[in-house]
Amino acid sequence: MRIALLVVVMMAGLAPAAHAERDYPWCVFGGELGASGDCMYETREQCLASAYGRWNLYCDINPRVRFRQPAPPPPPRRTH
Repeated sequence: MRIALLVVVMMAGLAPAAHAERDYPWCVFGGELGASGDCMYETREQCLASAYGRWNLYCDINPRVRFRQPAPPPPPRRTH
């Protein structure tokens, strides 16, 4: 029994971690997905296809991608 338990624990430890290597730009939000949404879409079309037919879901830009981008520089000031 102990050997079987040890084998199960070892196999679970060898399984790769389930995390994304990068942040995808599009997410499905709403419904049962919660506030974090489902952010695994490369294009808006992929996101819309996933949300299609589910009345309370919508697509938007991944907040992690949106807020990581630096703000554009201010326009140059004119001095006369």
